[in-house]
Amino acid sequence: MKPLGPVPAGFAAVDGELALGGVKISEWLAEAGDTPIFLYSGDMIAKRIEALRTALPDRIELNYAVKANPWPPLLEFIEPLVDGFDIASAGEWLLLDEAGIAARRTSFAGPGKRDEELRTAIEAGVTLNCESAGEADRALAIGERLGRAPRLAIRVNPDFELRGSGMKMSGGAKVFGVDADKAAGLARRVVDAGVDWQGFHIFAGSQSLDADAISEAQRNTIDLARRLANEAGITLPKLNLGGGFGIPYFAGDEPLDLYAVGEKLHEIAAADVLPGTRLVLELGRYLVGQAGVYLTRVVDRKESQGETFLIIDGGLHHQLAASGNFGAVVKRNYPIAVAHRVDAEPEEVVNICGCLCTPLDRLATQAHLPRAEVGDPIAIFCAGAYGATASPMHFLGHGPAREMLV
Repeated sequence: MKPLGPVPAGFAAVDGELALGGVKISEWLAEAGDTPIFLYSGDMIAKRIEALRTALPDRIELNYAVKANPWPPLLEFIEPLVDGFDIASAGEWLLLDEAGIAARRTSFAGPGKRDEELRTAIEAGVTLNCESAGEADRALAIGERLGRAPRLAIRVNPDFELRGSGMKMSGGAKVFGVDADKAAGLARRVVDAGVDWQGFHIFAGSQSLDADAISEAQRNTIDLARRLANEAGITLPKLNLGGGFGIPYFAGDEPLDLYAVGEKLHEIAAADVLPGTRLVLELGRYLVGQAGVYLTRVVDRKESQGETFLIIDGGLHHQLAASGNFGAVVKRNYPIAVAHRVDAEPEEVVNICGCLCTPLDRLATQAHLPRAEVGDPIAIFCAGAYGATASPMHFLGHGPAREMLV
């Protein structure tokens, strides 16, 4: 047997059935029409943002990282709850623009921005987090042709990393950002060129559950930004501290101690570190990840060599991360439930496999669950981030899953 991850708070049982927002999953499925489907809880997202506002000092601004989940109704829901948005492509900017979200609330990071993307951002007034001296030069040239001063920040590759992070974004040779020893010189140059200077973006890592490690990285980030600004002899209007706040996916994971992180940031705020600088946290997964559930149905049960397989109508084409094929080194089980028997005692050990013609399409291995028959709904949790758009939805022609905000 392989253990399952913890079911997020916010889901409950009503008459033995999984419920979201006090409504049984069977009712949500009846409204949606069919499986597979992603359900996103607006209430859980709002409560998570409220918890952040309560724990963090007022000085800290919250940005939503669109890459976590760019579904337009979700963006529209989040828009009044956050201070800004971080994008990773011109395509994501188009989604924000169509939702009526202002360019001045938006910053654009990511290596390999094409000239057309730079032009689109400069014309709109989106802040460009430049990842290299070459990118900054191209932005300056495009701005000169357009007769507009680009809104520029510099993404810095710091000489430290976020300890224990699931995905390290800094420290050593990295595709992201300008190395710390070169960042001050570049900052001085772009400021002298007359850009609309927006400061630094320093993102050390992601998916950490260690409050001490996150606080250490935040302190190191602030110290580095202050040093770079002093070296360059420039003001620092804004510092994007990155994110790194993780959510528990697997057995043994403990939730991040948000209030411990907040306490350290309150100390920084009280010390008036970097006075006049806007401090921004860039969060995606932490805002929406646990607020989503992926619902699918059993289409077949089969026995093979003494093992039981439940074949479902979904799969890795919608939930690549849950299959362990999205950066995982060791494949572990996400939180999963037989949705209409959520509080029943486990009685069988099963493998849950998707409908794709590949052995990679396995969403749970040796999971101990209540018995499920053909037609029964299966819930896969922590599906609000890096699900629908981070998965190969068109692989083998099965197409995308439905999405629904409840």
